[in-house]
Amino acid sequence: MSRVFRVLAWLIVIGVGVLFWVKTTAGKPARTDLPAGRFLELVEAGRVETAEVSKNQIRGRLKAQGPEEQQEYVVTLPPGDSQDMFLEALSANGVQFSGKQPGVSEMWTGTLISFLLMGALLVGFWIFIMRQAQSGGSQALSFGRSRAKRTTEGMPKVTFDDVAGVDEAKEELMEVVDFLKNAKRYQSLGARIPKGVLLLGPPGCGKTLLARAVAGEAGVPFFHISGSDFVEMFVGVGASRVRDLFEQAKANRPCIVFIDEIDAVGRQRFAGLGGGHDEREQTLNQLLVEMDGFDPNAGVILISATNRPDVLDPALLRPGRFDRRIVVDNPDLAGRKAILQVHVKGKPLADDVDLEVLARRTPGFSGADLANMVNEAALLAARHENQRIQMSDFEASVDRVVAGPERKSRLISEDEKQILAHHEAGHALLAELCPKADPLHKTSILPRGMALGYTMQLPLEDKYITSQAELLDDITVLMGGRVAEQLFFNESTTGATNDLERSTEVARRMVTEFGMAEEIGPLNFARKHGMPFLGRDLVEDHQYSDDVANAIDREVRAIIDQCYERAKALLTEHRETLQKIVALLLAKETLERADFRAVMTEEERAIRPGPDDPPPSKEEALDLEEKIEQIKSSDELGGSAAEPKPKPQPA
Repeated sequence: MSRVFRVLAWLIVIGVGVLFWVKTTAGKPARTDLPAGRFLELVEAGRVETAEVSKNQIRGRLKAQGPEEQQEYVVTLPPGDSQDMFLEALSANGVQFSGKQPGVSEMWTGTLISFLLMGALLVGFWIFIMRQAQSGGSQALSFGRSRAKRTTEGMPKVTFDDVAGVDEAKEELMEVVDFLKNAKRYQSLGARIPKGVLLLGPPGCGKTLLARAVAGEAGVPFFHISGSDFVEMFVGVGASRVRDLFEQAKANRPCIVFIDEIDAVGRQRFAGLGGGHDEREQTLNQLLVEMDGFDPNAGVILISATNRPDVLDPALLRPGRFDRRIVVDNPDLAGRKAILQVHVKGKPLADDVDLEVLARRTPGFSGADLANMVNEAALLAARHENQRIQMSDFEASVDRVVAGPERKSRLISEDEKQILAHHEAGHALLAELCPKADPLHKTSILPRGMALGYTMQLPLEDKYITSQAELLDDITVLMGGRVAEQLFFNESTTGATNDLERSTEVARRMVTEFGMAEEIGPLNFARKHGMPFLGRDLVEDHQYSDDVANAIDREVRAIIDQCYERAKALLTEHRETLQKIVALLLAKETLERADFRAVMTEEERAIRPGPDDPPPSKEEALDLEEKIEQIKSSDELGGSAAEPKPKPQPA
């Protein structure tokens, strides 16, 4: 019946509109408006053929003098008793005219019909809109209704078995699910289930995936919505949608409500410029009341996810609203291996694929990075027309995720390739000569992404704290590219831009944040404050004098100079090994750690203990010696080097 009513309503609206258009526009010939004086001139000239006189107008036809001339005319008579003058002029010139004084009913008939048609059109349109709003199948007049979606039985389910690498977060959420399934066991001990659970962590670590797993495991109604769905252009819509969401939840309790990216609506109140009556603030106020206000909402559990907990309002984070905060961080070594096992299910793998090795080579990777790496490996295997995914495909996919795809079309001149090889060899050699730095994994002079070359270092194990000696070794390794350029070419290039930026940042943090400066002492001067709506780092508040600022600059400069001189001394001492590495790098373009250590001496390999890699063959050794002699005898080269790719940060 509702469908038939909608069709009839549409027909009525269209019919009334057509009648109104016909009444107001159809059947009216185009006429030329003539001034009264011009009309009298045409009458005296014999141009007027017919005339129809009314109370205040004269209509008629003119004698045509051309095929395109307008023949119909209308004259609006001026106010006063001037009609007789026009009638006398028409009679004197022999113009046939007719006319009468219209009555009041005749004057208002057309206007009344127009008003009736317009009224019928508006009434029909209003009835149609109200019927559509009541049916609930349209968004008309339903801006304040919640857009939360409820999971249904037909949707594919995600369980906790599909989530790996976040065991602690799984245990916390499994307790919430267990309470919903076995509420009496907890209530007998007087326990109260948390009203809200907040999932914190960087992007790509599985916060939304955990919420989907809760929806698949809970067995109760599950509503999910994004934080940005609350706020619209209309004032009060956000608060209305919050009320409607919790009304639906209370009608289906016990249930779970999941709000993704809650920082879109839960930002700190009155933190920006302007007044405090902001639409987001009203939405947040309503959310605070619904979560823990005067009216209890027992049986409704709210789960939210965000990667910006620093901008959330303190009232939202207090116990009673979000009782439990679960950190979903980047996975460790065991977590990465478990995540890889989940993502390789159903994919044909070659016998040489070792997930343990891949987990060690991907420190700092999030779950999304690992999923992308596995997918890239599958795409590479398909591109090479392999029946199974090889270990080489996984290794290439790691490079693609870290440094970007290879850019084989970029042509580099021989001079720049020489500088680039020395630059990357300087980084690579110092990574092995500095015992506290992360060991070398791979170095290459093949362009990838935005870089023309890169040196990749990987830690032997996951690290969560860093010592002063490790930071100094890291800065020394960063100085290796610039030092190698100056040693062999006696000039500096722009290739060390990123190295200088990163080393200066590390040195300044050592002085201002970590308290690793002798003159400054164990003090922290990195205090910052900002406003969430304007940017956290928009305003920096220096809580120290100009003398302290000068001392900070001196300490930073001293650290950089110390590491630079150390890098210069090491590369000068091991100059011959550096030349061998350059020759091998120019020959193979990409060096693994085993290739790299094969050209090092026993004393150099002993600095950082590692597997005894086999030495190069006689043919490779002769080729290396020949290339080394060519480099020694070559003229001094110039040009600009490439900017190396930063090494991946440890987890």
